[in-house]
Amino acid sequence: MPRTGERGGPQTRARIAEAAARLFLERGYDKVTVAEVARAAGVSSVTVFNHFPRKEDLFLDRADDAAELLRSAVRDRDPGVDVRASLREAVGRLVDDRHPLSGLNDRSIPFFRTVAASPALVARAREIAADLQRTLEDELDRDPSYEGDATLLAAFFVAGYGAVLTGAARRLTAGDPPDDVAADHRDGLARLFDALDRGLGPRS
Repeated sequence: MPRTGERGGPQTRARIAEAAARLFLERGYDKVTVAEVARAAGVSSVTVFNHFPRKEDLFLDRADDAAELLRSAVRDRDPGVDVRASLREAVGRLVDDRHPLSGLNDRSIPFFRTVAASPALVARAREIAADLQRTLEDELDRDPSYEGDATLLAAFFVAGYGAVLTGAARRLTAGDPPDDVAADHRDGLARLFDALDRGLGPRS
């Protein structure tokens, strides 16, 4: 039987993710079992898997947020605003807010170290990047106002953002000052979008 209150939707999901992150950061991803996460969160293992079908997603739990950000950048932009400008604004807000998806959050350093130490997490992160590329490509294909090459824009944007993020991760884990890393991260994003604007033709 499920424990009382363990079907609490988003609250239960957040509690599980918080318990998982704490255990993974303390002991390393590969040394923690799903059963231990369930006990720490006060739920059953079945409930954990109901919210997170894969163990890796307990730690890499913002893939849905990233996908929604991409969809929103395409769907919710104002009339006349091109997709690249909308994506630029969206990722700029992540940097301004030091959002976890920017890689510049206070918890980013232990997060990056935990991912780097686990081949399973590295592999899952690559799968998530591929999924995000498909998400953006599909959204662009459905947008009647976008006249560019959806495949190329999605591939270049996701790969470019990943390169900027990885560079920030390496510097932060090496001990570089976070403010310096953030400034260079912003510069890297600006170069990425300048390259996209120059290389992908008409804006739409």
